[in-house]
Amino acid sequence: MTIAFVRRLVAIAPFIRGVSIAGSLASGGFRASDDVDLNLIVDDGRRHLAYVAVNVLGLVHAVRHRGKPVDDLTRRPVAPRLMTANLILERSQCRPLRRQDEDMAFELLVAEPVFGLDAIREVVDENQALLGHFPQLADRAAPLLLDGPMRRAPKLLYPALLDTPARYLGEAAWRYMQWTRRYRPDALARVAYVRSTMRPYTLFDAG
Repeated sequence: MTIAFVRRLVAIAPFIRGVSIAGSLASGGFRASDDVDLNLIVDDGRRHLAYVAVNVLGLVHAVRHRGKPVDDLTRRPVAPRLMTANLILERSQCRPLRRQDEDMAFELLVAEPVFGLDAIREVVDENQALLGHFPQLADRAAPLLLDGPMRRAPKLLYPALLDTPARYLGEAAWRYMQWTRRYRPDALARVAYVRSTMRPYTLFDAG
């Protein structure tokens, strides 16, 4: 299911250069109620477009799986949350990364590449300090990598100017989801913690 989702995602969003599976599915602690976390590398000026693409396609995908078990994080008004954008990096943000600490190196180590292996390896090549934490980043395998040629939508369908309205749309949707959790402090605390581990790369931070 996840591989098929990624294949559709990169087909409709040609500005996505790399996709890795992160979170509990990558680390081996996946539960039936969990969603799938994706790390993305995208063209400059298209982070919010990527966020909207993941969530719109994810909603369409989730409608087919309304019976999926949920928890306070994956429960949504229309359909369960199946896929989420965990970390979205523009290519220029990787050259170099502002964070090259052990936690960032571990995030990249446990994530399983699915698409765009060259773009993913480029992150390590441009940030050699990561290898000081986990040398195995230099030659890690990618058994889940999508194979074969793929037809993708034309890039001209997604000019950078669309990223601004995508930001407003994405932020409105994100803040609505936090509002639906207003009586579930544990869920809000979990969201806050995860976002703290992703800074300075989180979307929709105030100020």
